[in-house]
Amino acid sequence: WTKMDEANNSVVSEFVLLGLCNSRQLQIFLFLLFSVLYLTIILGNILIILSVINDPNLHSPMYFLLANLSFIDLWLSSVTTPKMIIDFLRESKTISFGGCLCQIFFGHFVGGGEMVLLVAMAYDRYVAICKPLYYTTIMNQKRCIGLVVISWAVGFVHSVSQLAIIIDLTFCGSKKMDSFFCDLPLVIELACMDAHVLRLIVNIDSGILALICFFLLLISYAHILLTVCHHSMDGSTKALSTCTAHIMVIVIFFGPCIFIYLWPLKIASVDKFLAVFYTVFTPLLNPAIYTLRNKEMKVALKKWGSQYVNFKRNS
Repeated sequence: WTKMDEANNSVVSEFVLLGLCNSRQLQIFLFLLFSVLYLTIILGNILIILSVINDPNLHSPMYFLLANLSFIDLWLSSVTTPKMIIDFLRESKTISFGGCLCQIFFGHFVGGGEMVLLVAMAYDRYVAICKPLYYTTIMNQKRCIGLVVISWAVGFVHSVSQLAIIIDLTFCGSKKMDSFFCDLPLVIELACMDAHVLRLIVNIDSGILALICFFLLLISYAHILLTVCHHSMDGSTKALSTCTAHIMVIVIFFGPCIFIYLWPLKIASVDKFLAVFYTVFTPLLNPAIYTLRNKEMKVALKKWGSQYVNFKRNS
């Protein structure tokens, strides 16, 4: 896991992360803030997964896919957030070359997988709303498992292709990254070869997956909304509420991706904000959006709460 710098024959074994800020007082505050947020992400997503597993009323394709989304969000937040939290307490914020590759690999692995999974969730809603009579036939257990496997497989292939871009790079000059985690565009900026060519390759690689998923989502929800307009008021309201929640997740997830990888602003403070939003707030907001706007999930969570209270009383 080391790279030989061809310029001066020195071994590059680690990179220096500049972090979110320089103020020591602010770093302590951010340590406490992000520790609470990360704990909330872990507990919230685990609670959704356990609720779907244990509540028979949630044994449906929609909630099966939602549980998998929560599982992916656990991974997405855990790729970078724990190290960011620990680095708030460190003077020297470094990451090994191997650790850098791991962050890039797993970040794009779960990120690419989530893109495809969101498309699968849109497909599920399309079948439920536009072809309700065939829903149980089309969205059977085999189809649902297949969609999840495809999402992980696409994420893996995408991640490997991203890793292949930088695995043989040589690095010159500064080893500092103005961020709190190691990401592909930041590593490319430190490479000896022309960064413009590498950025173009990365944009094409990431752009193909992101744009295909994004356009599939737009087409799916446009078709759903058109269908909803022709339904009864009660059915339309419920379907529209569900679709609105899904669309909010899509905007939250794809927005930062577009500005980080496809349309970079090259403003360090903005890039850091988008990166924090993508890696911390997206996994935090996903369970909140789905649970607060979903009657069945709220009932399941209340059931869990009452069972916990009864357990504490009996013990």
